[in-house]
Amino acid sequence: MPGRVDGKIAFITGAARGQGRSHAIRLAREGADIIAIDVCRQLDDVPFPMSTPEDLAETVSLVEKEGRRIVAAEVDVRDFAGMKAVVDRGVEQFGRLDIIVANAGIGTFGRPLSELDERVWRDMLDVNLTGVWLSAKAGIPHLVDGGRGGSIVLTSSVGGLKAYPNTGHYVAAKHGVVGVMRTLAVELAQHHIRVNSVHPSQVNTPMVMNESTYRLFRPDLESPTVDDFAPVSQLAHMLPVPWVEPEDISNAVLFLASDESRYITGVPLPIDAGSMLK
Repeated sequence: MPGRVDGKIAFITGAARGQGRSHAIRLAREGADIIAIDVCRQLDDVPFPMSTPEDLAETVSLVEKEGRRIVAAEVDVRDFAGMKAVVDRGVEQFGRLDIIVANAGIGTFGRPLSELDERVWRDMLDVNLTGVWLSAKAGIPHLVDGGRGGSIVLTSSVGGLKAYPNTGHYVAAKHGVVGVMRTLAVELAQHHIRVNSVHPSQVNTPMVMNESTYRLFRPDLESPTVDDFAPVSQLAHMLPVPWVEPEDISNAVLFLASDESRYITGVPLPIDAGSMLK
């Protein structure tokens, strides 16, 4: 039985692990071939271990186990030329592009905006906002030239819809993603290309499950653990869960990438266990 994105090609950033890997596997399971990139190295000021070449190789293996093809490369989303070269190579090999999932992002130490280091601000905006725009920009010409329409999904956050203290650089970047999404939705509608954003709450990935996050949520403790983080994290949600899983976001990405959402564009979709009701 055909999958929900059978025969389509998806370009996914930040695909080595976490949400990006989950998106790649989910779309592959539903019939898509994958073009995947990830930086696969540690970036300055990021307080948790980032992805590795071995992580990306594992994503390749997992996609291939689903019976799908994948082109993968180590590229920083701030490197437009590098990204474009990978997308162009993937399209040359697969013959088309239908879906863009601009997922790559970072989290860095939080401080009040009045105390935040300028370099930390710039790095956050460069990766989490400019990198999202460049990811879409690298693939849009192929979507337009294909003449079949397409779907672009940008990863924002509940922090792209409301503010939180001590994470102003992240909040600003993720709010900016909504502006990029809405503008692209207007600009690309004439080509039957839909553009939407997903807005997760805390997700069970290495970007959230690390000591810096635990300290951000539990500044009252000297060495908080995941068990200390969980009840405070749950307070952010209406549903009685402390976080959501990567596959919960992937299910939303799949819906927005598939023809089931063919008339949905310009929509910020929370997957947040009711966080936006708080």
